[in-house]
Amino acid sequence: MQHLLSPGPLLDGFGELTEAGYAFQLVKKYDRKAIKGCKLRIKEWDYYYFGNAEYGIALTIDDNSYMSLASISFLDFKNKTETTKSMMGFMSKGKLNLPSTSKEGDLVYIGKKFSMKFLNLGEKRHLICLMKEFRGQEDFSCDILVSENNKDTMVIATPFRKKHHFYYNQKINNLSAEGFFRLGDKEFSLDGTQGVLDWGRGVWTYKNTWRWSSLSAKYNDHLIGWNLGYGFGDTSAASENMFFYDGKGYKLNDVSFNIPVDSKGKDDFMKDWTFTSKDGSIYMTFHPLLDRHADTELLIIGSNQHQVFGLFSGKFRVEGQTIEFKDLMGFAEKVSNKW
Repeated sequence: MQHLLSPGPLLDGFGELTEAGYAFQLVKKYDRKAIKGCKLRIKEWDYYYFGNAEYGIALTIDDNSYMSLASISFLDFKNKTETTKSMMGFMSKGKLNLPSTSKEGDLVYIGKKFSMKFLNLGEKRHLICLMKEFRGQEDFSCDILVSENNKDTMVIATPFRKKHHFYYNQKINNLSAEGFFRLGDKEFSLDGTQGVLDWGRGVWTYKNTWRWSSLSAKYNDHLIGWNLGYGFGDTSAASENMFFYDGKGYKLNDVSFNIPVDSKGKDDFMKDWTFTSKDGSIYMTFHPLLDRHADTELLIIGSNQHQVFGLFSGKFRVEGQTIEFKDLMGFAEKVSNKW
């Protein structure tokens, strides 16, 4: 079942979702003050990714209430290396003032050795970041103008099977970038690259594992993108699976991330994956190039992340048409968090 959300407040007077389901825009109004659950369980973030076949960057501002995070990743697909640096703060409890909508509002986070500004100019977004000593003595900086191309986005309101817990999420695919980033004395152009904004707000349970795949690209003069994922919450009202073609979103049902396993039965992330669906609307192969892996444990908090970048080939079948593609760069991840 796929339930389409109607406009209105996201939460009722008891702090529960007024509706669970999906939409193509942020039709529900998020208000942090309406949350009735434990305030230290609130998690809010904006995550941008832009890249091409040779390199990519990810920019994150995250307020997890008991901690804040400013993070930058540089992915070098040519040399199969990655660098991630994160600056953490404690007991932020909403002080970062992440906007209640992706449509307006600025997000500015400035620390001792970093500055991250996600500015909303209306028709464009302006991302200006600096992180000192990002890689050794090399500083990282970027200046990027971002434009939206798609008419539709992926929006989902997902309840957890626990009182006052929910996740409200928007993925804006096929964003266009103009600008650059610098690493040390080397400058990298982002002109013409495609990317995604992952805008998330909610109250999460302590332990979760999810799978997520995203791609935004141009192929044979067409815009292609998707958001695929599952693994947390009660998705009986709607999945988060959506395919984008020339700006239009097509809602999909199930998807399976078929990750190979090694001789010990553990996930082998660097072997080729497949993606399938029961109704045959999705079939893809995924050839990994780089695994951005992090495994951290800090007292009762832990995270094991495998964000794998590589080449997708395959097809989507939507509304009677089959759309095929080959060797498009995107990513797929499996993340287990205790947070």
